[in-house]
Amino acid sequence: MSDPDPFSSIEDSRALAQAIVDTIREPLLVLDKDLRVVAASRSFYSTFKMNRPDVQGRPIYVLGNGQWDIPELRLLLDRILPQHTVMEDYEVELVFSTIGRRNMVLNARTVFYEGSGQALILLSIEDITQRRNHERGLADLLAQKETLLQEMQHRVANSLQIIASILLLKARTVQSDETRLHLHDAHRRVMSVAAVQQHLQATGHGEQFPIAPYLSRLCETLAASMIGEERHVRVEVQAGEADVSSTKAVSIGLIVTELVINALKHAFGQPSETGLIVVSYEVAKASWRLTVSDDGVGAPASGAHKATAGLGTSIVEALAKQLGGHVEISGTVPHGMTVSITHGAFPTRLRDAA
Repeated sequence: MSDPDPFSSIEDSRALAQAIVDTIREPLLVLDKDLRVVAASRSFYSTFKMNRPDVQGRPIYVLGNGQWDIPELRLLLDRILPQHTVMEDYEVELVFSTIGRRNMVLNARTVFYEGSGQALILLSIEDITQRRNHERGLADLLAQKETLLQEMQHRVANSLQIIASILLLKARTVQSDETRLHLHDAHRRVMSVAAVQQHLQATGHGEQFPIAPYLSRLCETLAASMIGEERHVRVEVQAGEADVSSTKAVSIGLIVTELVINALKHAFGQPSETGLIVVSYEVAKASWRLTVSDDGVGAPASGAHKATAGLGTSIVEALAKQLGGHVEISGTVPHGMTVSITHGAFPTRLRDAA
């Protein structure tokens, strides 16, 4: 004769269930098929400030002030026993009169299931209130940071416009042609920085965005400020679908500004002379190359570096170093000049301006 089923009585099931759940540190409930509480862990009573008579044998949806009476939760729990399913990571936010608002994650599954025996539901409750509060705090800080960043960008844009206007006014009043030239150069640099800053305003810090429209807009601004109607020089951008971060784009934009300004000032002699400046950006796996070339007067090989010496060259070299790239300069008469900033190994070179 076989031994009787040890789980044949509800009393035995409850006693074993209570012994098990009392060893668990997180709040636990053991429910029967009618969703009545068979057993509750000590941590459940402690966490929710409840007494055993208010919990034991009562349906979960009437506990407390009825906070657990959630239609979707009841539906999920009702399915567990008949369909042998589980409930995983069901998150609720409830307000308790004793402990206030709480965010909790619920998990439930069948326990002690035997074909003709007692089937119970084990419901675990994880309090994630502190985690959610921390996440909300971070979200608020990020929102404040974004607001401050937008305000700073707005102030920077206004300041750049004021500086540019002062430089232009000063250039009109000075007597020295050399000083006037330097002031006009400073004005162009400030306007180019303003163009870079304006284009990046719509992009989050560090976010990726396409380089081609960015370079096109920058070069259009430079051409509009430096190429008059009497000059027949074009600035052309060649860039594919490569994306760069906004941080990297700032350095690239400043390099392009210096090199394009240098080409417009020195590469073409007579105002009637036609010319082409090509700004190229190419990517090959983890490597990239930025090239600014022109088909202007060029320079002897021995004087290529001298032809680009000055503040502009120092700026380009510093920015290239910041990007982890190296600068290459080549130029011969009469085929123009080419300046490349290369990051990593590049197998081929983009075509120079023709």
